[in-house]
Amino acid sequence: MTNFPGSPPLMKGAIVGVDLFNPISSVAIFQYNPEQLSRSITPNYSQAGGGGKAEPMRLAGPPSESISANLQMDLIDQMEEGKNGPLGGGIGGYLAAIEMLVYPKSINVAINQALMLAGTMEVVPPAAPMTLFIYGVQKVVPVKIESLSITETAHDTYLNPIRADVSLSMRVLTYNDLSMLNPGYWAFLTHQVVKETLATVASVNNVIEAF
Repeated sequence: MTNFPGSPPLMKGAIVGVDLFNPISSVAIFQYNPEQLSRSITPNYSQAGGGGKAEPMRLAGPPSESISANLQMDLIDQMEEGKNGPLGGGIGGYLAAIEMLVYPKSINVAINQALMLAGTMEVVPPAAPMTLFIYGVQKVVPVKIESLSITETAHDTYLNPIRADVSLSMRVLTYNDLSMLNPGYWAFLTHQVVKETLATVASVNNVIEAF
């Protein structure tokens, strides 16, 4: 009798905020990978003409891309094993890890407030952490969260959320958006090289299969 090999290993997607001072404060690993992922791509054609004639096919850079995903979080099965989530707060901690991607750090807010009280003429708004959307080894891109919607659908007796649906809308940041000193610049460039390689291999396979 042969033994059933079991389920294949599953790679979980994640959205990660890179913060040098607190590197694990905003690491949101998906409990369940989204069943559906929507991507919208808008070509970035140059508006400038060359040589006195319009060149409608000239590209000014990579396309604008937006990604939408719906995440599901559920702690009910774990509660049957006596697990109540981080600090006993259900999935509140996991939701907070995603929310913190769009919050300025409280220490930065306090520093800016102190500078304003000291009479500093210009206070620089705190920057959001560099955010990476990771959905497989072939899709690691820097993103800017455009919108975040959380619907809590179940709570425990202390009103801690134990089930929720999270809708994320993100805009991919390209090397046109970032400086070369920003790690996101190279993350996107690597993503494009991987995509070019996949397209080339697929094109060769199509030619071979056609003949």
